[in-house]
Amino acid sequence: MLRTVARNYINLEHVQVAFSHKAVLDDVSLGLNEADRIGIVGRNGGGKSTLLRVLSGASVDSGRVTHAGGLRVGMLAQVGDPAPGVTIRMRVIGDQLDHEWAADGKTRDVLTGLLGGFEDAVLDRELTSLSGGELRRVELAHLLIDGCDVLLLDEPTNHLDLEAVAWLARHLKGLRSTALAVVTHDRWFLDEVTDRTWEVIRGQIEEYDGGYSAYVLAKAERSRQDATMEARRANLLRKELAWLRRGPPARTTKPKFRIDAANSLIATEPPPRNDVELVNFASARLGRTVMDAQDISVTLGDRELIHRLTWSVGPGDRVGILGPNGAGKTTLIRTLLGDQRVDSGKVVIGKTVKPAYLSQHLDELNPNLRVLEAVQEVAEFVDLGKGREMSASTLCERLGFDAGSQWTPVGDLSGGERRRLQLTRLLMSGPNVLILDEPTNDFDVETLAALEDLLDGFAGTILIVSHDRYFIERVCETYRAVLGDGDVRDLPGGVDEYLALRSAALSGSRGPATKAQTTQTAEVSELSAAERREINKQVASLERKMMTAQEKVAAIHQLMQDHATDHDALRADGAALRKAEAKLAEIEMEWYAALELLN
Repeated sequence: MLRTVARNYINLEHVQVAFSHKAVLDDVSLGLNEADRIGIVGRNGGGKSTLLRVLSGASVDSGRVTHAGGLRVGMLAQVGDPAPGVTIRMRVIGDQLDHEWAADGKTRDVLTGLLGGFEDAVLDRELTSLSGGELRRVELAHLLIDGCDVLLLDEPTNHLDLEAVAWLARHLKGLRSTALAVVTHDRWFLDEVTDRTWEVIRGQIEEYDGGYSAYVLAKAERSRQDATMEARRANLLRKELAWLRRGPPARTTKPKFRIDAANSLIATEPPPRNDVELVNFASARLGRTVMDAQDISVTLGDRELIHRLTWSVGPGDRVGILGPNGAGKTTLIRTLLGDQRVDSGKVVIGKTVKPAYLSQHLDELNPNLRVLEAVQEVAEFVDLGKGREMSASTLCERLGFDAGSQWTPVGDLSGGERRRLQLTRLLMSGPNVLILDEPTNDFDVETLAALEDLLDGFAGTILIVSHDRYFIERVCETYRAVLGDGDVRDLPGGVDEYLALRSAALSGSRGPATKAQTTQTAEVSELSAAERREINKQVASLERKMMTAQEKVAAIHQLMQDHATDHDALRADGAALRKAEAKLAEIEMEWYAALELLN
């Protein structure tokens, strides 16, 4: 079967970019090709956004950036102040006549998926009246409708709820020839839309095949083989991998040829947490009553956000609270804390409850304090239970403040760093109930993994409101949906059940699909059944070849151990190993190309 060569869109040659004498990109050379789907990960401040700007054509200190002729590049970055008088219609649709854009199913889909519809009441709103999150939705809609060859997206899921994130993933997967490079902390989104990963680390770009799950596996394998890697970092990656293999079905769609390697890697890795042990310990600290809502109703303005809710939050519970924006999730939390008056019923809070609440709003911190001083202001040590304790400095380091940055003045921190500092201060207060409202905003992937690791060992009750699907599935065990109609529903089916409920509700409100919509759906329907069967056969054949190639690589590794003292044999083994690994890489590339046709 002939394979078409992907067109090279953007090329970086020996690029260097430095800020304050620190090189964030140091002699970087790489390319972005047609239909590439790249996820960019790395620590905050490590150069991820800088890499996106360089790909878009921003100036560099040295090196060269080239774009293919006529290339159309769209970049979603931080949104500035909009000009007065500009409406959503003007920004997103431009000068198209109503009958032109209304006949385009893709345009209608984008407007509905991101802006909630395409009625005049929506399109005629001025940009100056929109919130920051709404402005980002408008900019994203503009890029998707504009038909770019390359999409460079910096945190596209910020301010999007679960349904909008799921819609965006589906839409991007349908743009087959569009190249995509995305920076996001949303690991579920990375798994859905990307098939390669670039890690920005110490000014370099390390490349990995596959989305976030494959990246975690490859990173863990490299860490295991690299004797100089810190033991704590390797353990954290193995724990992350264990979650990927043991978690919900959405996390277990891994390449079959990697399953044996994954099982070998995590064979001795314990579950993320011992639920029985944590619940018993939390019961000793909390008592039997944590928060008990008894037939409560709450009305704000003319909306009843909670209607006759009876719910007992117990010791050791880990609850994810889902719901669309404005449905009343924060109101529910404030009610359980006793900060929101109820119209009827009552809330009973246990006498030994010591809650800590991380809200979406940053409290003021003394800008003259250093990071470590701001944490030590709360406590020098925090009790982790069972005779364990952690110092303020150690907790800072666990959450991304290394020894040097712990002496940074609070006033010099970014918004994301301030939020991380607030979380660190909360944990240092030694709470037995944690309530986190959108805790993952502005956190990088490594900090999120470290936070999850800390929460695994937290012997108390956790309530989390988040649109980060990966995080909420990783940390929580039960789920509640706040639907905006007064109902707070139990979700035994988790996030999938919630999305199904929301989809049914939205479909019901929109009514039956029009003929144009039905035609549009038929146009994007992918492969015929026969074509799909043929490609599935090809995928299965390639997976068998990969397993054989992996066995050959493993056999050569064993030979190299046997020939440890025979230099001539080792030289021959090394040549054979390079040839076998090259063959394995070639088969893997064919496998990914075939699998892409099925997505």
